[in-house]
Amino acid sequence: MKHALKLILFISATLGSIGINAQTKVQTTDSGFVLMRNGSPYYVKGVGGEVNFDKMISIGANSFRTWGVENAQKVLDEAQKRGLTVMLGLWLQHERHGFDYNNKDKVKSQLDYFKNVIKQFKDHPALLMWGVGNELDLDYTNPNCWNAVQDIAQYIHQIDPNHPTSTVTAGLDSLEVQYIKSRCPDIDIYSINTYGNIAGVPQNIARFGWSGPYMITEWGPNGHWESPQTNWGVSIEQTSTEKTASYLTRYKEYIAPNQSHCLGSYAFLWGAKQEYTETWYGLFSKDNLPTEPIDALEFVFTGNWPKKPAPSVMAMQIDGKDAFKSINLKAGEKFPASIKILLPDSLSNEHVDFVWRIFEESTDKKSGGDVEAEATELTGLIVKGSNKSEVVFRAPLQAGSYRIFVTVIHNGKVAYANIPFKVIAREVGEKQSRFIQLKYTDMKEFEK
Repeated sequence: MKHALKLILFISATLGSIGINAQTKVQTTDSGFVLMRNGSPYYVKGVGGEVNFDKMISIGANSFRTWGVENAQKVLDEAQKRGLTVMLGLWLQHERHGFDYNNKDKVKSQLDYFKNVIKQFKDHPALLMWGVGNELDLDYTNPNCWNAVQDIAQYIHQIDPNHPTSTVTAGLDSLEVQYIKSRCPDIDIYSINTYGNIAGVPQNIARFGWSGPYMITEWGPNGHWESPQTNWGVSIEQTSTEKTASYLTRYKEYIAPNQSHCLGSYAFLWGAKQEYTETWYGLFSKDNLPTEPIDALEFVFTGNWPKKPAPSVMAMQIDGKDAFKSINLKAGEKFPASIKILLPDSLSNEHVDFVWRIFEESTDKKSGGDVEAEATELTGLIVKGSNKSEVVFRAPLQAGSYRIFVTVIHNGKVAYANIPFKVIAREVGEKQSRFIQLKYTDMKEFEK
């Protein structure tokens, strides 16, 4: 009997320690709201993405967000192994992709699908909350999408009393606040994806009529749609160092001070992705190396800077000009490019790698994070100093819009910058004709 009792106690303790029947609740306080996890306050220090779980732990994150459920079982299990929680996204179809929220049969089919998903995962111990739809308001005209959100949220409340519901909007707009208030009474937490406009969220959300708790479910650098542009209309990307400052400032000024109503956040994007450029939003390089802004997340999540920080970018130029000069280059001619960096542990460039690449400007630019084709890389144009802080490159032969990228690798971390430039056609002549015929294939032949 003693052995049986010990076994029961051991099983109970084990199940409790791994979070079986974990419960998340929104609790009202005298000053606002607090998220409670198994009876204790739980402030979300999260990232958006379902990769590099151990790195999440090392920088002090306690949660991550998904947008869909394609890998839900795997990512929930991985989260549970590490003591992380998951805001599980239910990807509702978008009007901009052709979905008709007036079509009752399609709406019902979508609801039925998510009913099965909710049943499957509602008792997983790593589940923190449900994200019912993401940016359904982006480029939409039919507010009936919010009725569909309500149907799913209502079903969640019927069968899952242990996890709150949320829906996510693209930025913060008073009209969407009113729609969600009136049409989605079963939404517990209002979630906002916001970038350069994050400063307005704390003061506007109550003014627009939302008196409940909220979260910032995407945030980070300036969005490409809100950034300065060249005079030919392409956006200028922040350097990794400028983005690091954005992550640091935006968390300290607009997220952390508002914990009475803001229950936490998910930084974007925990991974790598082509979106406007291949570096604009990803917190990891294409080769899965951590980038400089992750250092800022580690500081705001833990209060400590990493012992081995990333390098920093002080300036990048083409022919002595920065990205804001709307640089025009003549086709086929040579130009210098340089980057000035600051190393955290040395004044020399020892053990530093510089990778320079030239791309055509992406022509597959979309909205809302939709999948984009990678931009075309042009090889053979870096003619001097390919692994140095100063290089010489040849402008492409064809007139058009391009970017030169530089990646700086030190301490196993990445800093980066890029400059867009425009190529102007050369005057027509014999050398130009031969140049066009070669099409980047044999620069030595062209030099003859």
